[in-house]
Amino acid sequence: MGAQGVVVMPGAAPDPSVRTILPKLLGGATADSVMVFEETVPVGTKSAYHLHHDSDELAYVLSGEVTFMIGDEVTVGGPGAIAFMPRNVGHCWKSTGAEDGRVLFLYTPAKAGGLIEEQQRTGRKFASMSESELAEFLDRHGWELLGDSPL
Repeated sequence: MGAQGVVVMPGAAPDPSVRTILPKLLGGATADSVMVFEETVPVGTKSAYHLHHDSDELAYVLSGEVTFMIGDEVTVGGPGAIAFMPRNVGHCWKSTGAEDGRVLFLYTPAKAGGLIEEQQRTGRKFASMSESELAEFLDRHGWELLGDSPL
């Protein structure tokens, strides 16, 4: 089935001082073309150092300041900055500003975003999974963890 047009209205996270994910566009709504979510990232919040085998990722900083590491390059971006993290390139980010940040993330195709969708649906985080469950979970969505964030 082909994708149909979708418009998603703005919405605020319930508590901006808590890391929250607000799904905007799920993969199923776009025939798995893209997946988009907005994340509130309190100061100090960081991602794992990882890559996606099947999806490219974009991060658009809406507010705050976020430091991105893509491959070996480290760049700090404020509101309006956009980071492109190509598939198969290790990357991570950290909220490094004086105030909490908000970032719009996009995966294309949507496969890697399925990990975020599944975590939102089930409430399961990496730490709650056994080693074999985590390996299967990451593989299903085309993710690979590369270690702790160097940021």
